[in-house]
Amino acid sequence: MWEYFFVAYLIGCSTFLLLAVVVGSSELYSGRRKRLLKNEIKEDIDIPVSVIVPAYNEEITIGATLRSLLDLEYRSYEIIIVDDGSTDKTADILISDYKMHKTAKPIRKQLKCRSEEAVYETFEYKVPVTFICKKNGGKADALNMGINVSRYPYYVCIDADSILQYDSLEQIVRPVIENEDVVAVGGAVRPSNGCEIVNGRVKKYKLPRKILSCMQVLEYDRSFLAARLLFDKFNGSLIISGAFGLFKKDVVIAAGGYDSSTMGEDMELVVKLHVYCREHGRRYLIKYAYNAICWSQVPESLKDLTGQRRRWHIGLFQSMMNHRRILANPKYGLVGFLSYIYFLIYELFSPYIEVFGVLTIVFAFLVDLINVPFMILFFLIYAIYSSVLSLTAFFARVQTIDLTISFFDVVKAILLCFFETTILRFILAWVRMISLIGYRSKKKTWGNIERKEIQIK
Repeated sequence: MWEYFFVAYLIGCSTFLLLAVVVGSSELYSGRRKRLLKNEIKEDIDIPVSVIVPAYNEEITIGATLRSLLDLEYRSYEIIIVDDGSTDKTADILISDYKMHKTAKPIRKQLKCRSEEAVYETFEYKVPVTFICKKNGGKADALNMGINVSRYPYYVCIDADSILQYDSLEQIVRPVIENEDVVAVGGAVRPSNGCEIVNGRVKKYKLPRKILSCMQVLEYDRSFLAARLLFDKFNGSLIISGAFGLFKKDVVIAAGGYDSSTMGEDMELVVKLHVYCREHGRRYLIKYAYNAICWSQVPESLKDLTGQRRRWHIGLFQSMMNHRRILANPKYGLVGFLSYIYFLIYELFSPYIEVFGVLTIVFAFLVDLINVPFMILFFLIYAIYSSVLSLTAFFARVQTIDLTISFFDVVKAILLCFFETTILRFILAWVRMISLIGYRSKKKTWGNIERKEIQIK
């Protein structure tokens, strides 16, 4: 009986993926045609934005990240870097290399966070840069501090190992210009491993040398193209990546800001915004700007990758449990009947279903209770089907943002997509399945991933 449920689960997952990739690809090509027809006529965009960068032990990447932010083609913004008690040379690099000066600037703490130890500023660049050293409290706590310091009505949060594309701020504020009800906008995150970026533009794009990183490129493009664009159609997005997102500050403050007790502060905030706006009868939209691109490092070792996915799954569990009243609640519309149920079955419960499904089929094979040729054929068809959809998402993304890849990378992507949808998927399903064991003891810790120097010029 269980094996039939598992087959039904895979069919449901495949159907959703097909719908999502078709909708996402159509949106990408439609958007590209509109840009070509308009001949890239730029609007006079001037919405002030605070860019907040929480950092913890980022001495390898923080300099490149700040340089890239200073090169953005946008007029009204400020940069705020929050050092959450780093034990390396993150602070020393920023203070000495960027001529930071200590200041007695007062901080109005509208959101609860741990106290600051020192505040530095510099006005020697085209935009003001503020650097705060504070006591360690976790990423959410650092983001709350950044919001408290910020002076503009909208803020963007990015990771300290990320590079924003030259027009990312312009692209991510467009939904706000088009509709005043927008309270949050998610950007697209793409792996920067293997890329060479000059003045915010990708000068050379190629897939990473390491197989694990390469498979994550396929995974990211499928995720950010498919599900997010589909949920965007009915205001059903439940997550904006912590690597790149824009928020309306007063609404975030009214909703209570980031929750320092969770490991998934990015998803928790978005779900909280849904709850706050619905409970208070506020008209709102949470959008996805697929042309607002952030280039971010992905883990290159299996240890770092499994640690990252473990934290993500714990954050997902905490967010969904904290806001379980959304489930099938008419007040939340399709968010409660579609988005929440999707994340519940195909994200939160998926590792348990997939691992136990495979184990059950193996057991059924051992006791001769299964049609072996049928199951082999079914899994082969499912793997090929998923691989084709992953490649569709990958090549659609590459083509619509005018990137060029070598023939070798095309072959590499085709060969690796099968392993990404089968072997890597099962490994990560196992990691996610056991992730909740003992998670409470490390709920505020930062993820320690080995950093590589970002290739920018």
